Amino acid sequence: MKIAIDTRETARTKTGKGWYAFVMVKELIKNDPENQYVLYTQEKTPEFEKYPNVTQKVFPQKGWLWHWAVLQDLKKNPPDFFWATTSTIIPALTPKSLKTFVTVHDLVAFILPEGHNRKAMWIERLTLKRALKKAYRIVTVSENTKQDLKTRFKINDEKIILTPCAASNIFIPRIKKSIMETVTQKYRLPDRFILGVGTLSPRKNFTRLMKAYERLALTHPEVHLVIVGDWGWCCEEIRKESGHPNIHLIGYVEGTDLAAIYNLAEIFVFPSLYEGFGIPPLEAMACGCPVIVSNNSSLPEVVGEAGLKIDPYSISDITNAMEKILNESALREKLIEFGFKQARKFSWKRSAEHLKKEFYSLSKKAVQ
Repeated sequence: MKIAIDTRETARTKTGKGWYAFVMVKELIKNDPENQYVLYTQEKTPEFEKYPNVTQKVFPQKGWLWHWAVLQDLKKNPPDFFWATTSTIIPALTPKSLKTFVTVHDLVAFILPEGHNRKAMWIERLTLKRALKKAYRIVTVSENTKQDLKTRFKINDEKIILTPCAASNIFIPRIKKSIMETVTQKYRLPDRFILGVGTLSPRKNFTRLMKAYERLALTHPEVHLVIVGDWGWCCEEIRKESGHPNIHLIGYVEGTDLAAIYNLAEIFVFPSLYEGFGIPPLEAMACGCPVIVSNNSSLPEVVGEAGLKIDPYSISDITNAMEKILNESALREKLIEFGFKQARKFSWKRSAEHLKKEFYSLSKKAVQ
């Protein structure tokens, strides 16, 4: 089989969708040496270069021109399957003769448009319905997104493949003391802190988290708030709110540095207004950090009984949950124990294996 994949996001600074594409593709090409993988990108991903069954096709064009160039190449050199990991533009334009898999991470452009970049929202609104209609299979990352697709677009169950995200194996508890000390100095971390992770944009709801923290600081001034993440769109309000001396915005962090920060944190708070999955809570749980998440979208599915759930629109709800974990050691220990068990339920390897089996199964049906 020849499987073509859109891997543009795997070579960039990665957030949720980029990490999904990177790890899923890596698991596929590593564990499926029999098939050929053609990876369409704007720049090569170094980690994929060592695999002999991989060809990285670089198209340097930007925006719509990139999608158009890839589409023309797919028509000239048709694969058995094309998998769009992060975008619906090519799937919306491909002929039906090209068997396309399209990953739909979320329906934020439809469910919470005010929490989404305006340009991205309109692109998704213009292309998603057509892409779903043409798609051979639709890949989702959560049961919540699957149900949203079925409800809003009347998609049949058998057309949807569920491939949940996971925490990578670098996210472990009890990281070496020397690494923790180095990371503490590198990012000038306070002795005690609550942690938030995500792009600094409206949907991640960091403004309310900061306001909730300011209330908490009245009774727990020794505990600071650290937020990890790049600046996103429409972040002026976050800049205004971040003036408290105990609030630290330390920028984008990944890899073992991020794992160490999870280990150092006393609580992890993820008050997002909407998520298609939500990888950071899993990473925190895998590192032994108690978790607070919103009571909406996919997040209850991700954390199960291993985290406290809050109304993300209620500042007092967020404050009370943080105070509860700080004040109740038995609850803290329980959440840590349950968190380890919950994180183990998710596996990138299992999700990639499930997708690989779908490729094989559908390939055999096509031959028959």
